[in-house]
Amino acid sequence: MGRPQEFDTAQVVRAARRVFWDQGYSEASMPELEQATGVGRSSIYHAFGSKRGLFDAAVTSYLDEVVRPRLRPLYDDPVDPDAVVIYLTSVKAAGRKASSAVGCLLINTATSPLGADAAVARVVADYRAELQDGLRRGLQARFPDRGSDAIARLAKTCTALLVSAFSTARSDPKGAARDLELAISLATDGS
Repeated sequence: MGRPQEFDTAQVVRAARRVFWDQGYSEASMPELEQATGVGRSSIYHAFGSKRGLFDAAVTSYLDEVVRPRLRPLYDDPVDPDAVVIYLTSVKAAGRKASSAVGCLLINTATSPLGADAAVARVVADYRAELQDGLRRGLQARFPDRGSDAIARLAKTCTALLVSAFSTARSDPKGAARDLELAISLATDGS
């Protein structure tokens, strides 16, 4: 019988999430993960099965603790007409914080070699669909007189701008900020 686990799994996952977000899956070394989490390699493997298991737990944590709380107002019933602008503005503000990781963990992963993995690709596609649906709901609340086709196009455009901003945040932060500004402008006045 093994020793009982002596660490808080959620705290370990959050610490690892930061490393994966900052460095990417491939670049995050086990010594760096051990340092960040305060947990030894054997304990990580025992709790998560592998580095990939820890990464998968970090992705789940990212969705549950970072993405969905921010999207939640777009799924309220009814959706506040200002929710979509508030959401986009909060994304831009988070990107300016020096203490925040750059871009989006999932989009960063999608553009890495791990993005070709079928399970990762599915999570990224589901995330993009959830994001687009939330934006669609927020835009419909903001522009109730617009037809569903016009709202769907606007939601697709705003989603594309967000994904562009997330994917270029490291290499072109000013361009990413411009993409976010355009998405905010579209959500504010619809044109």
